[in-house]
Amino acid sequence: MTILPSSDRKYRRNPRTPLLSPQKYDDHEVGFNGASYSGAVFNLATTIVGAGIMALPAAVKQLGLVPGLIMIALGAILTESSIEMILRFSRASKSTTYSGVVGDAFGVAGRTILQVCIVVNNIGMLVVYMIIIGDVLSGTWSDGVKHLGLVEEWFGQHWWTTRFSLLLVTTLFVFAPLISFKRVDSLRYTSALSVGLAIVFVAITAGVAIVKMMDGSMKMPRMMPELVNQASFWKLFTTIPILVTAYICHHNIHPIENELRDPSQMKSIVRASLTLCSSLYIATSFFGFLLFGDHTLDDVLANFDGDLGIPYSSLLDDVVRVSYGIHLMLVFPIVFFSLRLNLDGLLFPYAIPISLDKRRFFSVTAVLMGLIFVGANFVPSIWDAFQFTGATAAISVGFIFPAAVALRDTHGIATKNDRLVSWVMIFLAVSSSTAAISSDIYSIFISEKGVGS
Repeated sequence: MTILPSSDRKYRRNPRTPLLSPQKYDDHEVGFNGASYSGAVFNLATTIVGAGIMALPAAVKQLGLVPGLIMIALGAILTESSIEMILRFSRASKSTTYSGVVGDAFGVAGRTILQVCIVVNNIGMLVVYMIIIGDVLSGTWSDGVKHLGLVEEWFGQHWWTTRFSLLLVTTLFVFAPLISFKRVDSLRYTSALSVGLAIVFVAITAGVAIVKMMDGSMKMPRMMPELVNQASFWKLFTTIPILVTAYICHHNIHPIENELRDPSQMKSIVRASLTLCSSLYIATSFFGFLLFGDHTLDDVLANFDGDLGIPYSSLLDDVVRVSYGIHLMLVFPIVFFSLRLNLDGLLFPYAIPISLDKRRFFSVTAVLMGLIFVGANFVPSIWDAFQFTGATAAISVGFIFPAAVALRDTHGIATKNDRLVSWVMIFLAVSSSTAAISSDIYSIFISEKGVGS
């Protein structure tokens, strides 16, 4: 039997060893004394408020204003419950990663399935981010109508204003530097800026809606869903994955907690972040649907390309799209961080931490960035991407795995309320996911039948 040198033994790990521990940073990054409370709140809030906010007004359009806003609030409550259970079982199992918690309950197979779900979910989310950035910069098509992007409006249509060219430039000069950080706390300032830009978007949307409401030029939106046939009923369920995806942040809970000066603050950080994000979601959905009504697009950002019916409309359109485009560019690296960590755990479960292996760090980063770039150029719309990841991986990561860990209860700490909430989450997750997927298949079948006839 070969005896490993002490340095190799120090970093050699088995599949249940944390992918990233706080000690790794203390040993190798001089001057880092732990992340602050505010930095953690901004990083977690940035993880949550990504592209999901852009699809929420369209989801509320499907559900109606009252049920839509109730579902957004319910999503925040269930997300907090699921994260609280993950944190509690993490401490009981002495795990410092989400996959470690699931591995403690269900072994290597459970850990692997979770990591696959996180990888699929995060790749889907990042593809959505790039699609929206492409929409902002180079425009998009909706129902046969061309919605011009900012660069096209400013400089006209050229080869260098195409979606491919602009996304390539963004990847090389914006994403590449930001995804090169090896510590999530390094992104705290960009995260704070991204949250601020999301607030700017919400403030402008609310301001325009209020001005139009005061001058009487706005119609009241539908309070309840419009059910005209069986297809419209089943289509309501396609909004569930959108609502679930909007709150998914479970994959970054442990990386953020592991870097905190005081890990006991994590529960308060989660609550503060979810309160901030749900407030932004409700405001965006309410004022976005109020402003555009039944003309609300799948990506509400695409609505900001024409006359809003108020003075300085063109300027406000540009400010909204620029602010949110930059916001998504700053969200991208924090979601990419956990994606790279979990993919590395899948491919190299026994290797030294990826942050200590420059060649592996660069290789995994380059492959992932390439896949996301290709996906963003070929996936037709954010609704398609949300439906795929939201109805499968996101629901599993956000609700099914936390509930399953609580029901498994290998450490005997689950309360009666935990078990009740867990069964509710599993029922909602499985039923809504099945209905959403069935509705998508039904819609595809109907559209193909219509084309064929």
